[in-house]
This record gives sequence, structure tokens and C-alpha cells, in this order.
Amino acid sequence: MTRSARLSPAGFVAVLPLLCAAVQPAWAQNSNETTLGMRLFNQSCRVCHTKPQLSSPQYGPALSMNTFGGNAEAIRQFIDNGSPRMPGFKYTFKPAEIDAIVAYIKTIPAPAAAAPASGKSGASPGAD
Repeated sequence: MTRSARLSPAGFVAVLPLLCAAVQPAWAQNSNETTLGMRLFNQSCRVCHTKPQLSSPQYGPALSMNTFGGNAEAIRQFIDNGSPRMPGFKYTFKPAEIDAIVAYIKTIPAPAAAAPASGKSGASPGAD
């Protein structure tokens, strides 16, 4: 009589966590990268690129998936090197952290276009 290579239920339960840890789906890794990017964005970018209060002005442009035409490499280079109005972050963040910020920015929906003003141009309300 030959014994088949079967795994007992107890053995399966013992091996399952090892299998799950070894095989992480791509969406989970992207989610981890995006979460890291969101955390770093909130710590270093949000102060200028979002409005802190409704009555406060926004210093930098709103960032979204359409920033630099959606070109991830251009966004990465801009974050690395900065501009006259924005510091570069190549000495602050590791390349993987900048990649995470770029991945997060690529998930931000583009802002809605401003609605055109209603009524006649140049006319004051109630003037007929």
C-alpha cells in the first residue's frame, strides 16, 4: 500500500499564513505604495497644494492625475528638483518615497472646471 501525499486540515491551517505572506497580489502592493504616498503628501505637500480653510488662499497649484499631463516621470523630476516657488525633496525623501507620492497624486481626481457665471456679461443684477 502506498501512502498519498495529502495534507491534513491542521497542516493546511499551519501552512496557510506562510502561503499568504509569500504571495501578495499586485493591487495590495499598489495600495501600500499609495497609502505611503498619501501619508507623505499629507505631511509635506498638503500645506501648499490644498486649501487649509475655505477662507484661506491656496499657495501652490492643486495636484491631480492630470498634473504635468499625467506624466509620472515629469512629476517625479519636479518633486526631486523643485522650482523657484517650491523646494526640491530629493534630499528629504528616498526615491521609493517620491515614487509613492507620485502614485498617490495619480489617484487624485482632476478638479472640476469652474462653472461659468450666469447672466449677461457686465450687467449688474436688476439693471434693465
